[in-house]
Amino acid sequence: MGVTGFRGRVVALAVLIATAVVAVLVVVSHVLLSQVTDADANALAHTRAEAVASNVAVRGGHVVLIEGGNEALDTVSWVYADGHLIDGIVPGSVLERVDALVGSGQSQTTTVGSHLLYAQPIRLQGHQVMVVVRVDLTPYETSEQRSLTMSLVLGGISILLAGVVAHLVVGRALRVVHEMAALADEWGEHEPGRRFDLGVPRDEFGELGRTLDRLLDRVDNALADERRLTDEIAHELRTPLTALRGEAQLAQLSGQQVAPESVLTEVDRLNSAITTILGAARTRIDGGTRCDLRAAARQAIAGRSIELAVPADVDVAVAAELVVAVLSPLLENGLRHASSRVWVTARVQPEGVVIDVLDDGPGFDPAEVDRVFEAGVTSGDGHGLGLAVVKRLAVSAGVAVRAIADGHGRVEVTFPTAEAIA
Repeated sequence: MGVTGFRGRVVALAVLIATAVVAVLVVVSHVLLSQVTDADANALAHTRAEAVASNVAVRGGHVVLIEGGNEALDTVSWVYADGHLIDGIVPGSVLERVDALVGSGQSQTTTVGSHLLYAQPIRLQGHQVMVVVRVDLTPYETSEQRSLTMSLVLGGISILLAGVVAHLVVGRALRVVHEMAALADEWGEHEPGRRFDLGVPRDEFGELGRTLDRLLDRVDNALADERRLTDEIAHELRTPLTALRGEAQLAQLSGQQVAPESVLTEVDRLNSAITTILGAARTRIDGGTRCDLRAAARQAIAGRSIELAVPADVDVAVAAELVVAVLSPLLENGLRHASSRVWVTARVQPEGVVIDVLDDGPGFDPAEVDRVFEAGVTSGDGHGLGLAVVKRLAVSAGVAVRAIADGHGRVEVTFPTAEAIA
């Protein structure tokens, strides 16, 4: 429906433009033709008047025609001398207008019905002579009407052709677009590595091909990220399950019961990982946009011996669950590697609120600092998610996380604020 509507709008626009152009051309051509025919009729009237005037002379004190009268000209040309008709027969339909032209004594042109009247004065030896001629405008008007009709017919054909051509051209273009989109959809589903590879774009289709290639690249990257996320989550969940299985096997071999404390610890660890993953996912879906950072940080500390130096009344544009999900593994990592102290500080920057999770341990190896958040690089038996999953959850919510090698343990987390997003 959308494609048909788009094609219809383009065709309608093409027809509208063609109609406007044809209308302008028809009007201009008709005006120009009218001017040409008027000029021809006036020229014929002047020529006819000059021909009649050349035959007028004075003989014996009277104005006469040198040559004999032509009956055919009697109805289209008349000669008046001193106000009296001396040659020609004036039809009653134009008699009043002819008398007015003769009485004016001036060269004048007027139209009566479908006829053009032209009066030309001649002065001969004290006599006032007026030559009046008539030109039938019917042939000229007929020619104009035929020309106008032909222009309208040709214009209508041109408009129709414009609509048909626009329909065909747009249909072909949309067919190419549809085929490219179908190929991109099929490749994204079954062959994510396929690309159009049209080179440097030379037209709109080249631009479309490049855009679809970039889209396929994003789809490919998203699938790769999904696989990596699955591996990372599987790694996090496998650790407590392995511990549980080991406790059960040990108890089975030794004939003893499984220690409830160790089972509960591993179950809590597994439950924490699952809860954190689901909570972070739901937070992104529900679009939580604001929380009190200090309260969320205290929730992440949860009774641990960690110093907190976060100012009050500082809101960030993420949900509290996500703050806890990001900070908790970082705090656990700091407790595992600290010598005696772990503390959290905060500073407000233009790009957001920066949280520093610090410990007095040996810190990160400068050669490995860029790989800290990769799956399998970090180690430990802490609760919650590993650093790789934490980094992925943080980035998905617009939270920046990076490790800093400065001689001690330091991880910098930047939470966006509503003002920074706006």
